[in-house]
Order: sequence, then C-alpha cells, then structure tokens
Amino acid sequence: MTGHPPRMDLLLALPAAARLREAFGAPAVKEAFRSALEEARGIWKAGGEAPQPDAVAERARAVLGASFVPPLRRVVNATGVVLHTNLGRAPLSRRSLALAADLLTGYVDLEMDLDARARGHRDARLEMMVREWLGTDRALVVVNNNASAVLLMLNTLSKGRETLVSRGELVEIGGGFRVPEVMAASGARLREVGTTNRTRLSDYRRACGPESGLLLKVHPSNYQIVGFTQEVPLSDLVALGRELNLPVGYDWGTGLAANPSAVGLPGEETLTLALAADPDVLTFSTDKLFGACQGGLLLLRPELAEAFRHNPLLRALRVDKVRYALLGAALDAYRKGRWSDMPALAALAEPEKSLRLKALGLKRRIERAVPGGFSIRVVRSEGRAGGGSAPTTPLASPALALAPVSDRVERLEEFLRCGGEPPILGVLSENRLLLHMRTLLPGDAAVVVRRLAGFCGEPS
Repeated sequence: MTGHPPRMDLLLALPAAARLREAFGAPAVKEAFRSALEEARGIWKAGGEAPQPDAVAERARAVLGASFVPPLRRVVNATGVVLHTNLGRAPLSRRSLALAADLLTGYVDLEMDLDARARGHRDARLEMMVREWLGTDRALVVVNNNASAVLLMLNTLSKGRETLVSRGELVEIGGGFRVPEVMAASGARLREVGTTNRTRLSDYRRACGPESGLLLKVHPSNYQIVGFTQEVPLSDLVALGRELNLPVGYDWGTGLAANPSAVGLPGEETLTLALAADPDVLTFSTDKLFGACQGGLLLLRPELAEAFRHNPLLRALRVDKVRYALLGAALDAYRKGRWSDMPALAALAEPEKSLRLKALGLKRRIERAVPGGFSIRVVRSEGRAGGGSAPTTPLASPALALAPVSDRVERLEEFLRCGGEPPILGVLSENRLLLHMRTLLPGDAAVVVRRLAGFCGEPS
C-alpha cells in the first residue's frame, strides 16, 4: 500500500464538491463522497494505489449522476414515425413552452371568474378560444386523453343503457386497450350492430329500442377495412339520432385541424368536416395530428355541457394548469395561422426534396467527421404519421443508409440506442441502419455526427 486515502473534510472542501453541492444538495453529495471514499479505501487496503482526491470526487460525481436520473430522456427520433407513441408523440414547440412558462411561474385564474368574483369552470377560457377559432357555439370539456373523453361520454349519456356500435368499429388502440373494455368500465352496455365489413343504417334502426342510450361512431384511425365493405356516414347516423331522439357520439380520435394536403395526408378527415356532420359529442386527442400536448377534447352541443361538467367522473379525468397553458398556446398558433410552428406538423409538411437535401448535407458532414468510417448512401424510404393516425398513408422519407466499415451494423444500432447521450433510434433494414430525415428535429443532425464519431473513436 502506498500513501493514504484522502480525508473526508479535505474532499468536501474541493471546488468540485462545491459544484456538486450546488447541483445535488449537501446531504446527497456527502453520502456520495462517503461511498466513493469507502470504495477507494477497499482498493487501497487490497494493495492498490491510494486514490487522489480528484479521482474520488470524479467517482462521487458518477454516483450522483446515476442516482439522480430524470424520469425522461431526450431521444433523437430517426425512425420516420412522426407521432411515435413510445417517444411521446408530438414534440412541443419552444414558443408553446415559453408562453406556458410565462404563465406558470405565478398563480393563474384556473377556476376563477374574475369578472364575477366567484368560482368559474376551468374550461371557460379554452372554450371561448375554440368558439372564436371554429365559429361554433359548442361547449368544451378537457380531459387527460381521448380514451378518457370516450369514457366520460359513455358514462354521461349511456350509463346502464345500450350504446350501439358497428362491429367494424370495435377497435383496439395502443397498449391493448379496446373500445368494448372502455365501454364496460363506463357502465354502458355494448350493442353490436351490423357485421365486421358491412353495416347499414337499417342495422342501427332495427337495433334501437327502449334500452338504447347512445349511437356511437368510431373513426378507424389505426386500421382500414377494404374490399366488400359498407359503413354508415356520420351525417346519416346523426339524422337517425335526431329522428329517434338519441344522442350521437363520434370517437374521432386523430384531431387533424390543419389542411390535409399541406401535411401530406390528403383525404384525412379534418376537425371542420367532423363538426359539420353535427354529432352531439365529438372527441379527439390533442397529441396526435392536432400537434400539441397529451389531452382529450370533447366538443358538445351546448345543452349537454352541464350534464358533463357535473359528472363526478370528470374530477378524476380533468387536467391541470400546465395542460391548459400548453393547449392554449397550441390554439393560439392555430388562430394565427401558425400551425407549422408545431414540430410534428412541420415534420409532416416538409417536402421530399427538402429532406433529400438535408440527407445529402448530413452525409457530407459524417464523411468529414469520420472519413472512411461508414458506407453511406442516401436512399428513398417511407415514414408514417404514427400515433394511430393515417395508417395507410405513406410519407416520403429520404434516409441515410449506414453500415460501419469495420463492425457489424447491429453493434452500431445498439451503440446509438444505448451507448451514450442522447440515444438515437433508427431502423435496421437489409444490413443497413436507416436514419430518416423526416423526424430529425433542428439540432439533431449535429448530435448524429457526434455520436457516430464516438462509435469510431474519433474526438467529438
């Protein structure tokens, strides 16, 4: 054994220790230094070199870094799937976050009617924004996601009664959640109508009876039935509901409010078209094609608002001030014609030519940073909207096809995914790793170059 391990008081007096206390707090830093010093003493007692104070401090920093792991990590999405559910769906714009931050550093009028000097309802301001934006008199209720919106709709309008749904619309969404199971949880009873591939208006009419509470249409957002098919248009179902004095709900889900052609999804139903059919309740997600944070919106005929707002279930499904601030920022962008400020919608709208130029530029940067390290080609490929939206609509997504010259492509994929910060997710295809340009956000290209240089041992 040579020398002696440093004393704890000397370690805690180091400038590095002061910086760590600022970042992690004194109790956690002292415990980390104790752990690092104990480890160093064990090495010393076994005949190793006595550690230097800076080495112990570095070990303590590593211990603290491993202990204080945030719940989320920044990930570079090079998969070509814009609304990737596993990656949080729609990214948020800096402008939206800045507007929300200005509000949320102080108190807000979440449930306060300042004019009346009394308690108000938390949807009031957002409802006013939606009415002015869409030119509608619809009432608005905000909940946690679209599944919550459907649950609340069923519980409010059809609890203990039958909800009529076409067999071809009994969908399963991500994570194994199925419409019949959501219906059972709501207290409504499922009444299947028609067949898987063909349902007619007469099927609904025959199925209606004294136990009927709601006619429900579900948008097939994550699948498509083709061939010998028939479905009932929403407008026809609404007309039948008016005739039979039954409310009609539309689980629309996708939330597209921008021009479909502008975001590469021609033919996709828009919010204005869904509302034009005049269902009693329209529900959709706000983190899919709407492009905002997670949430579920219910647009209701005004006479239904009180029934929904007084449903005890709403308290369990409502959202907080953070969500209202972010949704308000998104609506502000729509009202000002700035929907392309939202990263997901901007990614969907970017032309193929522009993406190909980005791919060529990134190829040159990689070749300069790691000369001879990779075989790289710019290839034509397809991405997807994702998030259970537009499942059959391909999106042109030029990509870099990479293969390391002196290693296996599987090792490269694993290194980018697990071997550093931030993780980069690409797609393995035909012994190449595809990095899609459509889902790379501003600044991501530089990260890709740095991480690839790290794989080849080049200085970053």
